[in-house]
Amino acid sequence: MNAQPHDPASVWKGLLEGNRRFAAGTPEHPNQSITRRKELQGGQNPRAAILTCGDSRVPVELLFDVGLGDIFTVRTAGQVVDSAVLASLEYAVAVLGVEVLIVLGHESCGAVKATSEVVLQGRDVLTGHQRTIIEQIAPSILEAQSKGGHTAEHFERAHAQAILEKVMQLSLVVHQHVDAGEVAVVAARYRLKDGRVETISTEGL
Repeated sequence: MNAQPHDPASVWKGLLEGNRRFAAGTPEHPNQSITRRKELQGGQNPRAAILTCGDSRVPVELLFDVGLGDIFTVRTAGQVVDSAVLASLEYAVAVLGVEVLIVLGHESCGAVKATSEVVLQGRDVLTGHQRTIIEQIAPSILEAQSKGGHTAEHFERAHAQAILEKVMQLSLVVHQHVDAGEVAVVAARYRLKDGRVETISTEGL
């Protein structure tokens, strides 16, 4: 992948094309051979990094129809951010040289649903470290409401966008690479009902 020219727009387009194949039930399953596995023993050169939810229904390599070594993936419940997540994304950008950084939310997100029940219905806040998830998602729900959004779909989209903005605000490394035109960023949402990924926002494409 090193030999390919720097082209973030082409990378994102290729991922969306793979998603269309997945959604249509005609995946090609590229880069999953023994030969590919051996090629990667010496290192990795993914062209995209994705921060997404840990939900078992959102396996990014499958839904984008890619294979080994194609995506650097970071997963947390509700795609929330902490120092380890930021460090991982900075590594992908500064060391691996990924061209596109994607924050991917999804339909029927349990973390977003649980947070909305706390914010809108007064349910008890989850205990232990799960409170961190609620604390990071709640502002997204309030922001969506302030703009007239009242459905889970609105909350999920707002949260994916908010997390992307948070990464840009908290990571000078990521921000500098985006400003230099070396990395494009995308907020997106995966729809379980039809298998499609919808684009929420982009910068640098």
